[in-house]
Amino acid sequence: MTLRDIKRGWLRSLDIIGDIAVIEVKPEFDEIKHEIAEKILKEAKYIKVVVEKKSPVSGEHRVMDLEWLTGERRFTTIHREYGCIFKLDISKVYFTPRLSTERMRIARMVRAGEVIVNMFAGIGTYSIIIAKRALEKPSKIYSIDINPHAYNYALENVKINKVEDIVIPILGDAKEVITSRLMGVADRVLMPYPELALKYLEYAIMALKDSGGIIHAYDFIKYMKTEDPRNKMKERYEEKLKEFNVEYEILDIRRTGEVAPREYRMVIDIKILNKNGFKRF
Repeated sequence: MTLRDIKRGWLRSLDIIGDIAVIEVKPEFDEIKHEIAEKILKEAKYIKVVVEKKSPVSGEHRVMDLEWLTGERRFTTIHREYGCIFKLDISKVYFTPRLSTERMRIARMVRAGEVIVNMFAGIGTYSIIIAKRALEKPSKIYSIDINPHAYNYALENVKINKVEDIVIPILGDAKEVITSRLMGVADRVLMPYPELALKYLEYAIMALKDSGGIIHAYDFIKYMKTEDPRNKMKERYEEKLKEFNVEYEILDIRRTGEVAPREYRMVIDIKILNKNGFKRF
């Protein structure tokens, strides 16, 4: 039996983070979840720990409630992505391997000398991949997160990946960090926190230079059979942008993953053409 067979038969989801398998067991198989976990260890020798996701990501620090099932008794691991190394504790910080392709997409868009503000940076995943893998190197990436554990791992990961000259981890609430020290500095802003992106869009615009720049905002979009999720995403952000009285162009809207039936995680790439007349609220 392969890992794919195990997932298809018994699991609602399976994510591999470093050498840890994070699983959601289908409710009807809850009584045999430990046996399922043992099968995963047996079939995938590179997996050393199996934990069960007991709740969705929640709270200001974006963490999951996890239950250890089998293997080594730990939640810490080292995850590798595109040649970058990330140390983390999955019980204390937010991380998803499902955005790997999206992180590289953003890295490939960056141009030489850009200043980037990552408003919800976590352990530094987007920031470090951009610093290491962008075809044209940015000059600075301000990497903000409110979770002290994520911030400390970001400091460590920046050193491990030798990008201290580019990536600057900052502990704090993105809106407060931007208004106090990062107004008008950025060519590009990342907002990889769907629950806060629309609410914090104003601060993303504030972080951009007066000449404008690009914002990548992520959000969850629920839709009916007759609806186009891309149109819903566009309408949601255009309505908000009109409040700020800025000239803008929608460059792209794409799905980055399905999070539930008829619900996508999506990203919208917005180019702010200039901030003349920008209204703060």
